[in-house]
Amino acid sequence: MDIGELIRDLRKARGISQGRLASEINERYGTTLTREYVSGWECSKHEPGPFYLAALSAVLDVPLAVLENELERRTFLTDIAGAAIAPVVASDLLSAGFVARLKGGPTVDAWEAKLATYGTQYMSLGAADIQRRVSGELVTVQQQLDIPQLWSVSSRLMTLYAKTFPGSDGSKAVHWYRMAAKAADESGDVDARVWVRGRAAIALGYEGASLGVADVLADQAMAISDRPSLGLLNAIYGKAHAAAIRGDADTARKLMDRGRRVFDAAGSYEQTSDYAVPWWRLNVFISLLAARLGDETTAVAAQDAARRELPASLPRFATHLEMHRGLMLARSGDVSGGVAYARAAMDALPPEKHSLTLRLLMAEVESS
Repeated sequence: MDIGELIRDLRKARGISQGRLASEINERYGTTLTREYVSGWECSKHEPGPFYLAALSAVLDVPLAVLENELERRTFLTDIAGAAIAPVVASDLLSAGFVARLKGGPTVDAWEAKLATYGTQYMSLGAADIQRRVSGELVTVQQQLDIPQLWSVSSRLMTLYAKTFPGSDGSKAVHWYRMAAKAADESGDVDARVWVRGRAAIALGYEGASLGVADVLADQAMAISDRPSLGLLNAIYGKAHAAAIRGDADTARKLMDRGRRVFDAAGSYEQTSDYAVPWWRLNVFISLLAARLGDETTAVAAQDAARRELPASLPRFATHLEMHRGLMLARSGDVSGGVAYARAAMDALPPEKHSLTLRLLMAEVESS
């Protein structure tokens, strides 16, 4: 194992982002380390020197010799992490699961309240934070699945959990989206069945990843029920993004128009939840879709409409809108200008606020 892989695994085992790792080193040692430089370590573009090896040793709580010595690195994860890190995490999760079973676990209403909280937190917290928290909830809720309503709860938790993995990874995100769809089917709750499929479709379509799966899940959602709902709205826009990326502009535009009609009937007033699609968020969907279609007039109008109502507490979504402008520049032929614009927008956002989706969007701009 090279040192980049080890740094990545240790960081993930502690549930912190690259940005957070850089921040902790900066706070402790007064340095100006960036998230991008940490990414460079993990991708083996460059290796940390003696100073940063010592800093990593302290922040990641791993013996310095492990970071300095290739032979010790090779055996560390099995000989040390396997005996120290993994069982601690597993012990906590197993304990939570058995406690839930022995004590009955949270009520259905309590679970719904948890979901509402996670839906709000997802909008501002990083993927690593949400992933760590939701994984524990999944262990707990699976002990209560003899209560039919909790299949619906678990399906929505699984959908949120799936979104903490990059869609381009394919296997992990898609696995959890499919599991969520099956769990929703077990619940018999039509709204949940449509919602989890629609949410998966828009996540994958927006990210430009696993487009075949996005299409299948969107089609399933639309076949289950054509009643206007947020799940149907998400499904339509997920399929529209997949069509735009494939170059099928006519289908994408027809779906965009259909989605607007569904929004008129089902749009939500809740502003800051992942389970909601208010006016500003619809326009975020449209902004990227129009940018992908090369429709600058629609894209700019959507960006302006989104900014007028976007809550100030959600700077990540303002960054999305700026990066859509970078994509438009790149698609119009000014690739270097578009990349620079999108990179500046992303760099202006604190690293701990970066999301997997933003990173995939940056990659899309760079590949234009």
